[in-house]
Amino acid sequence: MATAGRSSCPSTHLRQAWQRRGALAVALWPLSLLYGALMALRRALYRVRLLRSHRLPVPVIVVGNVIAGGAGKTPVTLAVVRHLQAAGWQPGVISRGYGRTTADCREVLPASTAAEVGDEPLLIARASGAPVFVARQRAEAAAALLAAHPATNILVCDDGLQHLALARDLEICVFNDEGVGNGWLLPAGPLREPWPRKVDLVLHAGPAPGGSAPQFALSRGLATHAVDASGGRVPLAQMQGRPLHALAAIARPQDFFAMLRARGLAPAHEEALPDHYDFNSWQRPSDKRLQLICTEKDAVKLWPVHPDALAVPLAVHIAPAFFEALDARLASLSSIRH
Repeated sequence: MATAGRSSCPSTHLRQAWQRRGALAVALWPLSLLYGALMALRRALYRVRLLRSHRLPVPVIVVGNVIAGGAGKTPVTLAVVRHLQAAGWQPGVISRGYGRTTADCREVLPASTAAEVGDEPLLIARASGAPVFVARQRAEAAAALLAAHPATNILVCDDGLQHLALARDLEICVFNDEGVGNGWLLPAGPLREPWPRKVDLVLHAGPAPGGSAPQFALSRGLATHAVDASGGRVPLAQMQGRPLHALAAIARPQDFFAMLRARGLAPAHEEALPDHYDFNSWQRPSDKRLQLICTEKDAVKLWPVHPDALAVPLAVHIAPAFFEALDARLASLSSIRH
């Protein structure tokens, strides 16, 4: 039976508090009013053009969320990029590159490390083959990408729903199974901005969050195989009964552990680490019999020092009607732009 490993995710208690309007949420509610006022002022400044959004010469799709913490944006971004590629588009991806140690604008190259470009952009680049650029200002990343890859005819922004400095043509909002929680703004609740708000499409893993935008079901699960550092596949069925050390440095590590158990694996240890953890100070378990198993996002940082680790890909299942709606929006957008 799996035993719980150490967890250093500081937000667990707060995330639980965000699911109801209990004592802690009520105590934080006055701060959420101040936060909401500041957000409203910022949007107003963009609306009256005292702050300006940068519009790009190609369509921009933003995949983001309105809740704090992991909502599954990156797997959705990958799914959107792959769909665009299959439909004949030549997409590029821009991102802030959260968690990287660099501060410049740069391309995610095959030899890049997660420390240089961020774990999620590195995962997207390797998994999709699309050009990916990171910068603190997404517009700067976009300009650099279009200059380096002029055939790119559409951009997907991984995160950035609140990054109003970048004009966008289509917004996709992603919700995990916690939905809008208690419906309050930070820090009393999980919302970064009031919901419902105008977006183009909504994907939700739990109950539909409400609002006027078309809403589509999203489900997540693990693939039936793990991947090694060389790209080889190992069926998960072959790992049943083996001593495993499962680790996850994502916003909701317990989700990964639960999905491993759902695939019939029973890790001897489950180690939860902070989201975007760099593994520089991480110590491998002394028991050498334990097979390391992790997420794809963690593997891009683990493999350089622990090449024997196995990564289990996350399989995202999105209702086909979502992609039909996306295609329809893009067709309408193309007719307007031309």
